[in-house]
Amino acid sequence: MAIETTDSPIDTRISLGRAIPGQGMTTDPDNPSPWEKPPEYTELGEAAEYIVGYLLEEETYLAVMEAIANGTPLMDITQGLLFKGFTEGKWNPDLMMLLAEPVCYILLAFAERADIDAVIYSGEKEDEEDEAAIFNTKLNMEKLNRFKKTSKVPAGALPKEIEKQLENLPAPNLLDKPEEPERIDDSLLGRI
Repeated sequence: MAIETTDSPIDTRISLGRAIPGQGMTTDPDNPSPWEKPPEYTELGEAAEYIVGYLLEEETYLAVMEAIANGTPLMDITQGLLFKGFTEGKWNPDLMMLLAEPVCYILLAFAERADIDAVIYSGEKEDEEDEAAIFNTKLNMEKLNRFKKTSKVPAGALPKEIEKQLENLPAPNLLDKPEEPERIDDSLLGRI
């Protein structure tokens, strides 16, 4: 039983299936990659119509609906579709960014028609939990504000002596001049 080894493990790490720096300068200018040519679609409406047509193909539609039903976020599917179109030379990066929102809404509409509860982006569940925690905090703040408005301490929360002292405290008047604390000048300029 022989163990397969590579001659150079560095070569294996370097060639991860990506282009090496400067490789674009050595490609044949007569045979450019699809994304190096002018895009097939330059207007948002035309590109959106192409995407809808592509998504309505039976094979594509079934695969996308299955992915949505399995919980794949719509934004992940959108990014994949748009990047694929870019690499095929369908649109440029600017149009790809403009298409992100309409394509996500198209996918959401397809999911609603198929009665599938779609996840829009990864982390949506955590955001909903955080929002619920914040909402509960807001409810507690509302209770506290209601308590402040009534300004009554619940019975039995404080000893009666302290309650009497609190009742005898003078209420601050907004028209009274605020007391200024006595200033102590310890600076060198204050000694002159």
